[in-house]
Amino acid sequence: MKRRQLIQAGLAATVIQVAGLPLAQAQQAGAFRNARREVPRSTPGKIDVVEFFWYGCPHCYNFEPKVSAWAKNLPGDVVFTKVPIAFQSQRVNFLGHQKLYYTLEIMGKLDQAHMKVFEAMHKDKKLLADDAQIFDFAQSVGLNREQFANTFKSFGVASKCTQATKLFNDYGADGVPTLGIDGKFITSASIAGSEENALRVADALIKRQRQA
Repeated sequence: MKRRQLIQAGLAATVIQVAGLPLAQAQQAGAFRNARREVPRSTPGKIDVVEFFWYGCPHCYNFEPKVSAWAKNLPGDVVFTKVPIAFQSQRVNFLGHQKLYYTLEIMGKLDQAHMKVFEAMHKDKKLLADDAQIFDFAQSVGLNREQFANTFKSFGVASKCTQATKLFNDYGADGVPTLGIDGKFITSASIAGSEENALRVADALIKRQRQA
């Protein structure tokens, strides 16, 4: 989902068969792209995979069960990280949604509440348009409102948001959901032709990086 489409969603292709296709041909066919600049590995000896997403994106909501199931089966030498994005907008609360994710992470409540955020926005049509609505949501799923609010406003959350935005820019992604592979490549359903192809391309790139 592109930047303009994301903002529109907040306010209210040919399929490339990449299985078994050599990576050079897959890249030539446009199934993945090089990152804007190389990103250092977060853990020496491990292969990084990041999923850039936004809670308000319908494509991210639909992709969530697939990418989470796929991530559970990644080999032990792969570090998978979800990274919420925040585009600049005066109309859509991207930063609040980004802070929401990292607040849940710091509080150790992602397992409890991550999918509930998606459901609140896409099933219940809650925009979570400001801090008060986000705090109401946190309380509605059983979190301590005061503790959540204090964490939400903390330096730790602000720092994570800054790092996430830098990572998104360094990879050179321009929409979500997008997968970043080992600081070198990006792919997505819009790039590879389908969600399934994006995951196949990611698998192939992981294998390539393991052998590099």
